[in-house]
Amino acid sequence: MRGIVLADTGPLYAARDRDDTHHNRAHDELLRLQAENLKVVVPYPILLESYSLVLRKLGSGEARALLAEVTRTAILTNATTEDYRDASVTILPYRDQDLTLFDTVLAAMSDRLEAPV
Repeated sequence: MRGIVLADTGPLYAARDRDDTHHNRAHDELLRLQAENLKVVVPYPILLESYSLVLRKLGSGEARALLAEVTRTAILTNATTEDYRDASVTILPYRDQDLTLFDTVLAAMSDRLEAPV
């Protein structure tokens, strides 16, 4: 799928937290995506993880602000059953690595949609 970029939790969080080391970079990337007319796609698992992280670290006001901004400006989408299956298959052989289902679902969606993260 052309013209889209899949969002991950790290940049979504950094964009909200002014004290985050990557805050300025997250904002610069958002401006670049707008300039290049690329649409930001936020998979629901990433929205759930991002909302929970912001809620826990920055409080309910910032979490609600994140939710309002994402639902207003991004395309929200669900992972497919196959994305979840592919993510699970990816994790199982890597016993020595702490891969999350959030990350591996996002990677599966990136492969399927042929879109960068």
